[in-house]
Amino acid sequence: MEKRQLGNNGDFVPVIGFGAWPIGGGMGDVDERTAISTVHAAIDNGITLIDTAQAYRTSEAVIGKALKGRRNEVFLATKVSGHYSRDAIRSAIENSLRQLQTDCVDLYQIHGWNPEYPIDESMQTMERLREEGKTRYIGVSNFAVDQMKLAAQTAPFHSLQPHYNLLDREIEAEILPYCESQQIGILAHSPLAKGLLTGKYTPDYQFPEDDERSRMPRFQGEGYQRNLAKTEKLKAIAQRRNLTLIQLAIGWLLRLQAVTCVLVGAKNPEQVAEHIGGQGWQFTDAELQEIENVLAETS
Repeated sequence: MEKRQLGNNGDFVPVIGFGAWPIGGGMGDVDERTAISTVHAAIDNGITLIDTAQAYRTSEAVIGKALKGRRNEVFLATKVSGHYSRDAIRSAIENSLRQLQTDCVDLYQIHGWNPEYPIDESMQTMERLREEGKTRYIGVSNFAVDQMKLAAQTAPFHSLQPHYNLLDREIEAEILPYCESQQIGILAHSPLAKGLLTGKYTPDYQFPEDDERSRMPRFQGEGYQRNLAKTEKLKAIAQRRNLTLIQLAIGWLLRLQAVTCVLVGAKNPEQVAEHIGGQGWQFTDAELQEIENVLAETS
């Protein structure tokens, strides 16, 4: 497994990480035994960065059980979600540490920007947690450039976790170059666009009610149809390289050295095994141009 350094002086972490939202049940029920087996499969395959959050339903508790006896094998990241006052952050990390059955996480992140809470107070609290040894590094998630600049005025941080994939490229304009210039590690989440880039769904597929996608406009109507048409063309490019669409989508993100790690969700060990093939190879310039042409299509 290839590794890249987190930020300017952080740990070297695997370029593929385990995104733990799906095993918490957010994309359909996953029984606990299967969830634990999936975490173990990730670790056994070198996917040793595990990312979860306060808001990921049962995810932290499942990971805590999965890491019994294996905590020292992983780089463990979690997030405080929603409320970012001093007291809320402190309460959240204590609960996360209990759920994860550890006394320290490797990376603690603010899950999103919330203007109700002064960022200086939030970052002061995050830095204090680092000084107290409850986390080794601090980071932010889903922040814009101006928001990162404000956060950095109070405390330096090692990473940003943005939404980034073949179909969602907004960070390329400002966020990605800013992070690269400031040596802020990028942990890309939603690399498969909630499953759109798996190549596994048909136009008439019905998502179960307990799956968040059943309520997302992106998985309905003409936009859904257009994206599925693009994925079929991308799948053909992947097949010429003996890759799956999933592996192509992961590798496309890793084409950029500024991307430290791609956080890929999985609901079973078989999916984890496929993810490994997303690293260890390079695109040709012609392939990258062909992908750009597909993505630029509007109908």
